[in-house]
Amino acid sequence: MSKSSKPTSEDILAQANTLRWDLGREFHQRLVETVYGEAARLADRAVTRPEKKPRFDFDRTIDRIVTSRIFGFPIMFLLFALVFWLTIAGANVPSRWLSILLLEKVYPLLHAAATGIGFPWWLTGLLVDGIYLATAWVVSVMLPPMAIFFPLFTLLEDFGYLPRVAFNLDNLFKRSGAHGKQALSMMMGFGCNAAGMVATRIIDSPRERLIAMITNNFALCNGRWPTQILIATIFIGALVPPHLAGLISASAVLGIAMLGVLLTFVVSWALSRTVLRGEVSTFSLELPPYRPPRILQTIYTSIVDRTIYVLWRAVVFAVPAGAVIWLVANIDIGSMSIAEHVIEFLDPFGLLIGLNGVILLAYVIAIPANEIVIPTVLMLTVLATGMSGVGQGAGVMFETGTGDTLAILQAGGWTLLMAVNLMLFSLVHNPCSTTIYTMYKETGSRKWTALAALLPLGMGFVLVFLVAQVWRLIEALI
Repeated sequence: MSKSSKPTSEDILAQANTLRWDLGREFHQRLVETVYGEAARLADRAVTRPEKKPRFDFDRTIDRIVTSRIFGFPIMFLLFALVFWLTIAGANVPSRWLSILLLEKVYPLLHAAATGIGFPWWLTGLLVDGIYLATAWVVSVMLPPMAIFFPLFTLLEDFGYLPRVAFNLDNLFKRSGAHGKQALSMMMGFGCNAAGMVATRIIDSPRERLIAMITNNFALCNGRWPTQILIATIFIGALVPPHLAGLISASAVLGIAMLGVLLTFVVSWALSRTVLRGEVSTFSLELPPYRPPRILQTIYTSIVDRTIYVLWRAVVFAVPAGAVIWLVANIDIGSMSIAEHVIEFLDPFGLLIGLNGVILLAYVIAIPANEIVIPTVLMLTVLATGMSGVGQGAGVMFETGTGDTLAILQAGGWTLLMAVNLMLFSLVHNPCSTTIYTMYKETGSRKWTALAALLPLGMGFVLVFLVAQVWRLIEALI
């Protein structure tokens, strides 16, 4: 071919094939170099050669401690105990501030405004004493603990520690027929069971995700801690000398929380062998490198995506609950209110299982939020006993000091058995309405939502009944 002649199509095709071959060979060479280079880097980190002094690795050094069989579980317990202590102790001050603002400042102003406008007494009671008061209780008691717990939990997640928790608990959950990642949703449930429901999205297996959702209610959420602490303080702590009261009370609450963890494993095991049979799925648990938490981003994400999200749902359900609480206490049938009729009807069954009608009714009408159980119990006790000079009227929830609370409950016939069974029933009973609604939104199934709501309730009745019978048998023998 002469210099002036144009290249033929065969020449162009041959040159293209040659170029493609060269590019392919270069790409393959670079790919092999990259793969082997990455493999050498991983081997250098993971393999210890006797002839070569191992280099210091920050991640591996920490993992040897936090995932070890000796120190892993104690560190995990101590760390989460610290998180719970910071949540409970740290929430006291902002909860008190919110309580002063919403209950001691805004509440009287709303009453005065309603009177000034000329609202009839029943409308003022329904709107202010019922709806507003229930909503104010939920916000003042629920917001501060969540605003502390969720950021702390997310900081542990960003730091890289939570995957190590799943690693430590994986074998226990696998033996119970559940997924190892259920450890993370269970931990989130200690902040809020509704948030724990959402956290189960990290579990890929639909069967194992259902197990995690159904058992999440056994994690003692923030809304139930105040009830546990109050009852343990005024009843359990009173059994020992004052210098031991705090330790014994805290141990009782911790024992209830650990019972919830035990029930999580037991019920997971039972579900995986009955209605949710199936093989335990295997998963590759990647332990990410430790990294400094992004504090500002963590706080923003936790407040917006978790705290506000859950609080809004709780408020939505608290509004009708407040109306119901006021109505049943103020609508009379004959010579008694609806609440008194229901308490009288429920009392025989309640006393049989070591509780009473007031407690059972409180858990029915306070289903939107566990935070308002104690104020509702106090209000109903005053209503049922006819005590005068206590509280602010029928249907008006209130709280008081531990000494006055004990006096009110004792006037209502409370015993140590009732206190112990209330602590147990507070752990094992139906989820709050926010959690039930979240379960339905996540699954779209009425069947599984009903099971998640009714299973713990049935277990709670059985548990307190058995405790009551054993208790009475021991009393009879003594």
